[in-house]
Amino acid sequence: MRSKAIAICDQKIAKKGDTVGVSFYAFFSNKNDNPGLLMEAAEWWIKTHELDHFEKAVKVRALLLAGE
Repeated sequence: MRSKAIAICDQKIAKKGDTVGVSFYAFFSNKNDNPGLLMEAAEWWIKTHELDHFEKAVKVRALLLAGE
C-alpha cells in the first residue's frame, strides 16, 4: 500500500505541482473491494497523523517515505 500511495502522490505532483492536495481515498479505486485496507489507511490518516481531509501530496509523500 505504501509504495502505491507514494506513486499516486508522485503522479499528482508531476501533473499539478507541489501544491496539489490529496485525500487517502485517492489511493483506492472507486470500488470498495478491500475495506480492511481502506480502514487501515483511514486510521493512519486520521488517528495517527491527524491529517485534514485534503493534505498537500508532498507532505503525505514525505510521511510515507519516512516510514511514518
